[in-house]
Amino acid sequence: MSAWPLTTIPMGWVLRAVLGVGCAVLVYLAWPVASAALEAQKADAVLFDLRTRQPLRLPAVLAALQALDRSVDADPVAGRRLRRAELLVGAALATSLPVSNEQRLAWLKQAEADLEFGLANDPARGIAWAQLASVRQALYGASPKVVAALLMSVGTAPMLNTLWPPRLQLIFDNWRFFTPEERERMAAHIADTWRLSSDRRWFADAIRSPIDELFLRHALGEDAWDELSRLIVGAKKR
Repeated sequence: MSAWPLTTIPMGWVLRAVLGVGCAVLVYLAWPVASAALEAQKADAVLFDLRTRQPLRLPAVLAALQALDRSVDADPVAGRRLRRAELLVGAALATSLPVSNEQRLAWLKQAEADLEFGLANDPARGIAWAQLASVRQALYGASPKVVAALLMSVGTAPMLNTLWPPRLQLIFDNWRFFTPEERERMAAHIADTWRLSSDRRWFADAIRSPIDELFLRHALGEDAWDELSRLIVGAKKR
């Protein structure tokens, strides 16, 4: 039996068929993204605790990591891997969690892989670059790879004050791996941050050696030396 000529099929049927197929394709394509978002939400409470410096509980951390693993598996985009990396870093560095050093090392290595993937695809992330610098410091110690991540962090988020206390310590730790031009650039950023800071006690808190103090005095200039000296005395009393 021959098929009906197209001209004999009501146009409404054709439109409904096309729309039905289109909706089915849309649902098929959108489901991984929606599923990944639902899984990612299950980690929100633990990430909130991490960001607000609340105590972390191991069962909740493990459940959140499993949810983020499923989220990444469903939709392995940069943002989801950076989100997982944030929790991995926080869990690895949380000394209150009763886990082995081997587990902490595994978390840090997974975080490094997630951060490198995420930043390669979404590089304008100053916080994530700072996290990568901290992870590399924890895994390998001071090195040019830490400096590379630090430079990207400062370049993408130069005035984000909350990042500067850990940045300053990493700068001190990796000072010998900066080029002369990079050292002057970092000194200029540190001086700008000093001028914009209402509470400067953390500058003194970051000093752990006479060399650290010498570099900080060079970066800030003579006008800041008296105040820095008072802050250093105060830090020693705390």
